[in-house]
Amino acid sequence: MQTFFEAVAGHARRAPDRVAFTDPDGAITRAGLLADAARLVATLPPAARVVGLLLPNGRAYAVAQLALVASGRIAVPLPGFFSPTQIAHVVRDAGIELILVSPGGEGAVPDGIARQAVAVTGAPGDMPAFREGYGTLIYTSGSTGQPKGVRHESGQVGWSAAALAEAIGAREDDTYLSVLPLSLLLETICALFIPALVGGRVHFDTAVSERIGRGAVTGIAEAFARHQPTTGVLVPELLRLWVVELAAAWARAPDSLRFVAVGGAAVPPAVAEAAWNLGIPVHEGYGLSECCSVVAVNRPGRRVAGTVGEPLPGLTLAVVDGELHVDGPCVTDGYLRGAPALRPWPTGDLAALDTDGRLTISGRKDNLIVTPLGRNISPEWVETTLLADPFIAACAVAADPEGLAALVVPVPPAAEWFAHAGRAAVAARIAAACAGLPPYARPARVRVIEMAPARAAGLFTDNGRIRRRVAHDLLAADVAVAV
Repeated sequence: MQTFFEAVAGHARRAPDRVAFTDPDGAITRAGLLADAARLVATLPPAARVVGLLLPNGRAYAVAQLALVASGRIAVPLPGFFSPTQIAHVVRDAGIELILVSPGGEGAVPDGIARQAVAVTGAPGDMPAFREGYGTLIYTSGSTGQPKGVRHESGQVGWSAAALAEAIGAREDDTYLSVLPLSLLLETICALFIPALVGGRVHFDTAVSERIGRGAVTGIAEAFARHQPTTGVLVPELLRLWVVELAAAWARAPDSLRFVAVGGAAVPPAVAEAAWNLGIPVHEGYGLSECCSVVAVNRPGRRVAGTVGEPLPGLTLAVVDGELHVDGPCVTDGYLRGAPALRPWPTGDLAALDTDGRLTISGRKDNLIVTPLGRNISPEWVETTLLADPFIAACAVAADPEGLAALVVPVPPAAEWFAHAGRAAVAARIAAACAGLPPYARPARVRVIEMAPARAAGLFTDNGRIRRRVAHDLLAADVAVAV
């Protein structure tokens, strides 16, 4: 991380008064960021090696991360969308000795754990001294069981930030709009590490990120129109919302945009095409926590629709029996208290590489459905097709005696249509959405469930992924619509 820190310090020496980060409460300059980080380092208990971050998006998060980088500690983001039980588990499992919080945010810290508020003053001061040792432990809620820690303690974050910055052409005149939670490693890399590395500027739209945390997202189009950024990162659900909001307002995305990365799940081709038509320069990417969040991404000017682009420079990709294996500096050190990571890392994702080295992901290996007639069907293939329908917010496909069954969660504005359309109309809509699939991959039955009861049933993980076991139970417990 020394190369990263020296780059940040160099930007501050060259243009100390240039704004680095803003949020609704104010701005902090490059020099102010380093000075606040130095003041925080000076007050951290020397023995606190593993430090939790329980902070909302904003300048304080940037100060805290830089302080942990400078002082060579292990950062453990504590997602705001985790339950108190999950946070308590992470604190115990990671051996967290101190939690950094915003002023007034101490109430969320488990009893018996030291906490310290992060002050943002921007006042002049010294730069922090650098000490090697920075790493991060990433916990994801997953689809089953307790979260487990993924260790990146061998320079993976710094390497990934530099490699991704090179791949996307990140530059000093970039302005990045941050709306995803900073507890996500991808957002930490893209909203904190890359801009700090190249000297760019970031705005945290905390109103949008808070709505994302509550699962009631609106205002994506308005946020991008107001802040006029050049870059941003979204998940497919937010891209779909942006497209819908623009289309409803007969509007276009701001001309300032040059690059918008979308990852975390497959992007329906129809949604990506609609985004480009509305001025959103979508570039699909792929990664996983065990590979420091980014493995491949479509490059500006070299995007190929339907792929997730080329691997980051320095990574080696291979497809072994249909499964993607990754080797290189981004691969995790392993799970906490587990064996060292396998090299190459078997991702569990079904993939293909074309002759130009571009990657296509078709789904999870352990989700593969084998029909009675011996057809192999990736449920993600069918789900991505269904998600091209703007009325559908989420869906899950499972094996069924009739072939395939689909659980469909409509977007809230379309829930009334599904409730009153009748079986024939719903069946016709699903059939139309899947008309381009071969007959064996079209759902024979569909169950529609609204968002609120779906959440109450535990269909979604805390970061919005489908729990397939719950989806299967919901499909089995109700008579579905015959398609």
